[in-house]
This record gives sequence, C-alpha cells and structure tokens, in this order.
Amino acid sequence: MTSAGRRSRIESLSNPLVKRMRLLREKRHRRAEGLFLAEGLRIATEAREAGVLPQWLFLADDGAAHPLARALVDATLAAGGEVIDTTPAILSKLSGKDNAQTIVGIYAEPQTVLADLDRDAAPIWLVAERLRDPGNLGTMLRTGDAVGAGGLILLGESTDPYSVEAVRASMGAIFTQRLVQAEWDEFLGWLRAGRGELVATWLGDDTKDYQAVRYAAPTFILIGNESQGMPADYAAAADVRVKMPMMGKADSLNAAVAAAVMAYEVLNQQRNR
Repeated sequence: MTSAGRRSRIESLSNPLVKRMRLLREKRHRRAEGLFLAEGLRIATEAREAGVLPQWLFLADDGAAHPLARALVDATLAAGGEVIDTTPAILSKLSGKDNAQTIVGIYAEPQTVLADLDRDAAPIWLVAERLRDPGNLGTMLRTGDAVGAGGLILLGESTDPYSVEAVRASMGAIFTQRLVQAEWDEFLGWLRAGRGELVATWLGDDTKDYQAVRYAAPTFILIGNESQGMPADYAAAADVRVKMPMMGKADSLNAAVAAAVMAYEVLNQQRNR
C-alpha cells in the first residue's frame, strides 16, 4: 500500500529542492534524475486522467482553489507524492517563464522500450526519424492522441521528448501516448517480427498518392528529418512509399503537418470501412 504523501510550503528561491528541480530544464539533469517537468493545470489534469501523478506538485495560492487543482492535490497525496504550496516567483524559476502557470508537476520519466509495446493495441503508430524540433515532437504527440494512435517511436538522435518545450507543445499527450526511442535497425527488426505495415512519406521514385493506397492495420507512418528527409534505405525498407500533392512552390510539408495529414487519411479509411 502506498503511504500518504505530505504537504509543505516553500517560499525561498534558494531552497535546495527548488534548485534541484530547476535544473530539470537541462537535458543532462533530466537524464541523471529520471525526472521531467510539466507545467499547467490542463496538462497535469490530462496526466491524472491517464493515471500518471507527479512525485512533486508545486502550486501557487491563486491556483489551488480550482476544483481540478483540488482533485490533483488529493490524488497526488493519496499516491504518496509531495504537494508544495509556493510563490509565482518560484514557479517562474522552475519553468523558466516570466508568466508561469499556477501549477508545475515533476514526473518520473517512463522507461519504455519497443518490447513493451503492443502493436495491436492501436491501428495507427507514428514513427519519426531524427526529429529535431520540440514543437514538432509535441504536435505529433497531440496528433497521435487525436487519431487514437498507440504512440510515437523516435528513431536516431531526436530532440528530447521530455524537454519543457516538447512537453508544453504536447498539451498533455506526453501522458496519453506511448513514447519509445530506438535505433533504426532495432525498430525494423522489432517491426518485422510481427504484424504491421510501414508507410514512408517519400519524395523519390516509386511513390504513390497518399490517398490511393489502402492502408493495413496496424499502420506505422514514418516521417523523415525536418531538413534532410529520411535516408533512401529507410524508404526502401518501407512496405509502401507515399507522397502528398504539392500544388504551390513548396516541395514538402512541415514534418508534424505531414504526420497529421497521413494519420487522418489512415483514420478516415478505417472509419469508412
């Protein structure tokens, strides 16, 4: 049985816990601690509804009275977490924003690997290769949540999905989507060991219009790097290569936009069957 948590108050910017949690804005400290920071009542509520609660919950007095904040406080304490009443100045120190949210949660970083995934748990999965922009990563997670995807698989050296910027951009989807980081060979071996159609968005030869293909579930939508696209051998290993029509002068879409267009095409095909 989980022991009840505790509630305390911190008002000093020099408090050791504040100094420690502030460092979570840096990747090396997040990795060393196995923790990450999420700000805002909406994101924290999304996490709670997904069954994920913070180890530490910092909140300002002007946000504590909200019914959702009270529910979050109660759930955090019941799960053995620590609730810390604090000041807007400390919340700004933690988040790095002058106009900080009234709530900041500190969460354990999931240690999910490919073997933990049930590919049949969802008909759509997003796969991104060397994704660099945290905004794109957060948007892909939101798209995955919107279409009922199982999660996002990051290949190669991608931006840190648990950075403050990526978590903020996910709008809570960081807690509803499974997230795995893997290398290409590892992913391809795992994929080919079971069911799954790999669909690459590709501007090269042997591509089909994205609406001309009948996608088979589970569909793994592979999106390349924002500036360089994906390596040719990755595209060659896909079951099908598709492209979206570009009617103007631009030759490609933003990576997160391309993922959303593809995901909704797959979803709409499934709905129409």
